[in-house]
Amino acid sequence: MFTAREAIADDASALFNLLTGYSTPPSWKRLAVAPFGLQQRILELVGKEADRARRGEPARIVAKMNSLVDPTVIRALYAASQAGVAIDLLVRGICCLRPGMPGVSDNIRVSSIVDRFLEHSRVFAFGPPERAEVYLSSADWMPRNFLRRIEVMFPVEDPTIRARLLEEVLGVALRDNVKAKRLMSDGRYVPLQAAADPVRAQQLLLELAKRGAEGPAEPVLRHAAAPDVVDSVAPVAR
Repeated sequence: MFTAREAIADDASALFNLLTGYSTPPSWKRLAVAPFGLQQRILELVGKEADRARRGEPARIVAKMNSLVDPTVIRALYAASQAGVAIDLLVRGICCLRPGMPGVSDNIRVSSIVDRFLEHSRVFAFGPPERAEVYLSSADWMPRNFLRRIEVMFPVEDPTIRARLLEEVLGVALRDNVKAKRLMSDGRYVPLQAAADPVRAQQLLLELAKRGAEGPAEPVLRHAAAPDVVDSVAPVAR
């Protein structure tokens, strides 16, 4: 993401000063940085959705990553499921969470998409679309990412880009019924049943990228940021 938002820019400057040895870890304004609290921030976001579900409010988590291994986060997701949070996890590779276990992870679905392109995006959405907090990150949910590396997670504050991530990235991936496989509670990955309306997520993303490269008269998604602060994102498919 490219942004001129001062809070994020201040955090980026502090992060590079930290990496070059010129400062101690600061109090971050908008970034969550490992190993200085990224895991705790994710646990807080999961916990907030669980609290909303316990109050009878709509609660939702959708997360896309390469691997899900961290036992602390997995236990938090189990607790959120038991509280009534609807959870969809798009985990391309290793997933140590077991979905669909009665009384434990009934409300969790895990899908894996392996297709032409090797994806590495990490996109996390907490809450239903109308109030979702959306984050991008360099980190999978693994102990090595939380504890033994410098990793960053940041919020997507621009409403149009947030909608694009919810609809074009997470939404399209959840609709995939061609390359997606569903993780069962016994560890098996089962292809989805053939549908009358096939959806192949990477193919749709490729088509969107081509449309953007051709320079249409009207943008695929119109920007809605305030004129003094404009964010942009790189293409979601290459």
